[in-house]
Amino acid sequence: MFNLKQVLIIVLVASLFSCKTEVKDEKPEKKTLTSFPQKLPEEKPDMELSAALNRLYDAYPAPKPQDNELFSQFKYTELKGFDYNNHDGTISRRDPSKVIFENGKYYVWYTYRNTPTPPRGADKCTDVIPSSDWDLAEIWYATSEDGFTWEEQGVAIKRPEKPIVGWRAVTTTDILKWKGKYYLYYQGFMEASGKRGDDCPVAVSYADSPDGPWTPYNKIVIPNGPEGAWDQFSIHDPYPLVHNGKIYLYYKSDFGQKGDWIRMQGLATADNPLGPFTKHPLNPVINSGHETSLFPFKTGIAALVYKDGNEHNTVQYAEDGVNFEIAAISELMPYAAAPFVPDAFTDTKDGRGITWGLSHFINLGGKGQFHSMLARFDCDLSRDVNDPIMKEPRVMYGPDFYFKQNLTAKQKKKINDQTEKLRIK
Repeated sequence: MFNLKQVLIIVLVASLFSCKTEVKDEKPEKKTLTSFPQKLPEEKPDMELSAALNRLYDAYPAPKPQDNELFSQFKYTELKGFDYNNHDGTISRRDPSKVIFENGKYYVWYTYRNTPTPPRGADKCTDVIPSSDWDLAEIWYATSEDGFTWEEQGVAIKRPEKPIVGWRAVTTTDILKWKGKYYLYYQGFMEASGKRGDDCPVAVSYADSPDGPWTPYNKIVIPNGPEGAWDQFSIHDPYPLVHNGKIYLYYKSDFGQKGDWIRMQGLATADNPLGPFTKHPLNPVINSGHETSLFPFKTGIAALVYKDGNEHNTVQYAEDGVNFEIAAISELMPYAAAPFVPDAFTDTKDGRGITWGLSHFINLGGKGQFHSMLARFDCDLSRDVNDPIMKEPRVMYGPDFYFKQNLTAKQKKKINDQTEKLRIK
């Protein structure tokens, strides 16, 4: 016979076994969805999906743009402090660099042209008359206390004497800070733009302070590619970041046929700001874009691909800084975006993103007064900000905006001719 203590132990064990059995029996069965849910799931549902819905969950960081950290709209503000000579075309500012914060203020560098006349084309240009908006240009810089009102400081990079790289024009610069020194990379033109296209390599100058003085290296640091290569003739828009302990310098090239250029982005890396730079074997690494801007994001690099190519108006991301994928699609993206990127040179593995920067507007002025101007853009491409206004997926345009995209006289004539053919039939 069992004593009382043994009976109690047997009862307790039986009770525990019974509880476990009940829990196992009550486990809910997996529910199979037969139609896509009325409430959009945050995670991909376990059901057969169309290509569009698979892409919604597989290709983007979030299924809704409002929840996508790499989606944003863009807003623009006119800058104070810059004079454009009544917009007569003789003064132009364009292609700003990344904005940096040093000595208690913001710094930006840009292409500056101040010529007796506006651009007159390659056939009419001289030593003082520019062929294009960036011909005969120098690199100037400005500082600001708040990012809205700027004080122009003057020339940073002068055109060198002929035949040194950049003797005709130095343009489209960007800034690198590396081991306490500052480096400005820029396009160095050695003939008037338009003579053979926009052929030019990349040069560099360096300084101990963002205020200079700048010492020109007077050598090509990113050379044109070999004959037949996609970047044979032009290396444009140098854009340096620090990533994986190296200098990652992205650039654009125009290739194809004149008047029907294809534009893509390449990458060259180096351990030293003066080179040698090694072009990546997978170049081009971005198949679209013009003055493409990039910034550290999480452990990788994000890119604003605003113009040209099938993937224009996209924000892209590459974990390795090489193999970019579309992360978001936007509109009214900034031309030649030059963001304020606080962690551009920290070799971060926790990139925080961007909220503002400078850009430019081109094709300003009346006939024969072509020039460009700098402007500010704001956005929410930051992991530290949540601005619902910037995340609104729709932008409302008034009728005037659409009517500005009107037909040309040639297009109208073609349409009228088609109508007349219908009448004849």
